Amino acid sequence: MKSNKNTTVFVGLSGGVDSSVTAALLKKAKPNNFKKLFGRPTPKGFSGYKVVGVFIRTWQPDFIECNFREDRLDAMRVAAKLDIPFLECDVEDAYKKAVADYMIEEYRAGRTPNPDVMCNREIKFGIFWQFAKEHGADYIATGHYARIEHKAQSLKLKVANDASKDQAYFLYRLTSDDLAHVLFPIGHLQKTEVRKLAEKFDLATSKKKDSQGVCMLGDLDLKQFLEHYIPSVRGDVLNTEGEVIGYHDGAIFLTLGERHGFTITKKTPNDGRYYILAKDIEKNTIVVSNKQEATQEKHSNILPNVGISKCSWVLGVPEESKKYTAQIRYHGEFLPCVIQNIKNNSAEIIFEKSVLVAKGQSIVVYDDNVCLGGGIVE
Repeated sequence: MKSNKNTTVFVGLSGGVDSSVTAALLKKAKPNNFKKLFGRPTPKGFSGYKVVGVFIRTWQPDFIECNFREDRLDAMRVAAKLDIPFLECDVEDAYKKAVADYMIEEYRAGRTPNPDVMCNREIKFGIFWQFAKEHGADYIATGHYARIEHKAQSLKLKVANDASKDQAYFLYRLTSDDLAHVLFPIGHLQKTEVRKLAEKFDLATSKKKDSQGVCMLGDLDLKQFLEHYIPSVRGDVLNTEGEVIGYHDGAIFLTLGERHGFTITKKTPNDGRYYILAKDIEKNTIVVSNKQEATQEKHSNILPNVGISKCSWVLGVPEESKKYTAQIRYHGEFLPCVIQNIKNNSAEIIFEKSVLVAKGQSIVVYDDNVCLGGGIVE
């Protein structure tokens, strides 16, 4: 880690509480309080950071409520409070192409993409880093809940101490080269502690609600968003015996495992909640079940072995056949597994129990609390 007095950190100020506290901690970091603030030893020769706040201006379609001006104003207020320079990084065109268009085309193809993963890889830790580097930064920092371990010349991506807020799943496509110029100052904190620090530092965002929804687009109804690009067409809901028991507005908008987005017209008061087992884009049908378990023989989506491609490994290729855990969705259960047949950016994840996964989803692999990387279900 660079640790001289000229170390410059560009902080992605989103206008939210997490990035605000990130900037404040970096601004207030001194040799005598570094360990207290960041939960790890003070770097040799550390004397403080020069912090620059950056608002990342992204793309928003004209049919959703525009909130970037309010967020930008909150980011400016935080920068003014901390007495740090404020810049703006315009990623509108890049975001539209790398995140929004990608998401739309994946859904159009009947897949289930993860735009947050792509947003982090291409925008926050891609274009933003290039912008920061061109303007003299040594590091970039964000308000992500994740940790980086510096040990024996290696860099590991670790889950956050606050399991309810951990975001390592969304960061699995970062490499050790990326981690070398990235800081996650709040990854060791609980969310409640972050809120308290925001109040202590008297930041304008201390009571602001957390943003939800798609990365940098905010809280939106995904189906309503997609319907501006993909027409909705009513189709049949089938049970596991092939009988029509309801309807939906387009299989293309739905994903496996979902328990909403369709209507059941034939059910009894004793029926449990239905979830999606399978979908057929060409026929525009979905298959649902209200049972806790479904048979593997009938439904090819429920498998113990899942192939992934476009793999990205943080520290290099993991060991084959070693016991790991994996998540098949954000905040999903950590499922025991092993990795086999790793080659040409592809691999096979062997789970102890069969799992329900959709094409396009990200599977992320962990060794205890270390994120090893992952890939996309094919």
